[in-house]
Amino acid sequence: MQIQRETAAEARAHRDTAQQSIADIARFLQETFSQRIVAMVAGIEDPKQVGKWCKSQNAPRFDSEVRLRTAYQVFKLVEGGENCHIARAWMIGMNPQLEDCSPLQAIADDHFKEVMTAARSYLQGDL
Repeated sequence: MQIQRETAAEARAHRDTAQQSIADIARFLQETFSQRIVAMVAGIEDPKQVGKWCKSQNAPRFDSEVRLRTAYQVFKLVEGGENCHIARAWMIGMNPQLEDCSPLQAIADDHFKEVMTAARSYLQGDL
């Protein structure tokens, strides 16, 4: 039963991520974490670009979009199993499965699979 619930939560997070525009995802992440943190995750130097993405004035490069969509999907997965406050804290805190790096920093460093594995472990109560 537990596995089915997690699989459903993963499917919901994936579907939600696929249905959102990059402007909506950038806006959500900016409101949740800050413009500066979103720029770091996206791998850009100018945080003001994030504001332009939020307003659909321009779009991020492909690699930046992948990072933003990954951060959003992982956040939504953890939020689905917990709540938005815990998901935010989990995303910015040190994680022993990620060599004490935060999930957001690991995403910025392109460790997508490792972050998703850490999120699944957290939700299963392994950490």
